Amino acid sequence: MSRKKILYISGSIGLGHINKDLAIVQALRSLNTEIEITWVAAHPATVVLAQKGESLHPLCETYASYSAFAESTSVGSKLNLVNYVFRSRRGWMRNVKLVHKAIRSGQFDLVIGNETYEIVIALIFRLIWIDIPFVIIYDFLGLEAASRRIGVKIGRYLLNLVWSLDRTFLKDSDRQALFIGEPEDIPDNRFGFLLPNRRAHAQRHYHFIGYIVRFDPEDYRDQRKVKEVLGYGEEPLVVCSIGGTSIGRALLELCSESYLLIKERVPALRMVLIAGPRLDRDSIAAHPDIVVLGFVPDLYKHYAACDLAVVQCGLSSTCELAALRRPFIYFPIEGHSEQEKVAATLERYGAGIKRNLSETTPEILADLVVSNLGQKVTCRTICSDGAAQAAQLIYQML
Repeated sequence: MSRKKILYISGSIGLGHINKDLAIVQALRSLNTEIEITWVAAHPATVVLAQKGESLHPLCETYASYSAFAESTSVGSKLNLVNYVFRSRRGWMRNVKLVHKAIRSGQFDLVIGNETYEIVIALIFRLIWIDIPFVIIYDFLGLEAASRRIGVKIGRYLLNLVWSLDRTFLKDSDRQALFIGEPEDIPDNRFGFLLPNRRAHAQRHYHFIGYIVRFDPEDYRDQRKVKEVLGYGEEPLVVCSIGGTSIGRALLELCSESYLLIKERVPALRMVLIAGPRLDRDSIAAHPDIVVLGFVPDLYKHYAACDLAVVQCGLSSTCELAALRRPFIYFPIEGHSEQEKVAATLERYGAGIKRNLSETTPEILADLVVSNLGQKVTCRTICSDGAAQAAQLIYQML
């Protein structure tokens, strides 16, 4: 087998994307063990990559973090994606220059970008040219205006106009767009006035690969065994996680406030809060009996052990919980149109219970936890072989 070198740029917010990227790379390596992957990413993705022993490009030290932009744009537990994009633009342009320099070094046979919107924009406006095969990976399409302010609406329209122009570089045979999900995940409406239909655009220009789950759910069907391996007892276990940003502090604190209310009805309850890599676990105001953890590698194992999970509405976490058939309550970040899209997918599959943080009191959350703790899950089976599908398409381009 010939040795091929890939530059893999993992963008976007939080940790979900890097976990999906690693699953794709694992599938690629199963096709060709000689493939060499060099990663460009920012914190917290670099934490995961380092823990997995992956090769990081020196650019990682200066690559602007999507998560940092999101945290600086958020207001409490709310995030307006239109404002986020405009606040990110200077860092994105710096990323473009850095990545373009790496590509021009001539070391790589292919470039993969997971939600690297700065690269997409640069290609659309011909600010850079990539003369080797390029793959862009999306898991949502188009922004929504999460505010009635005219500036936000105009911004949303302009950004969607630009997004709809990605077809201008995808027409080349050495350019591919992969979509994590199904056509039904994309609204069947226009990007905006006089702009193309979003779903039709994706069906014409993208490859749909289904969803990505980085493990075989059958390996974790024996919940008691998983609990034993992780050091949990047989007591009812609730795992509360916010993913890879600090935006979910309020959700973790809501879980803590509901703890004693749940304990009154489930005395043996054990609750674990997982703050992730960008929120200091010591900064969480938690009841003394609650275990608070920071970054947890392979978090899905703790989901497999739990009797119920409380999470934000990230695609990776919620798909993993649905695949494991564990009951869960999810809270989309308000104003985050990508997470609202994930919520629509979960509703279509009948997975999880949706709540808005601003409308949920500790009493409401306690009632939901008690009534759903350990309940049998009967949601539709999620097609979870997206990593293998992606790897096949990428390998063909090599």
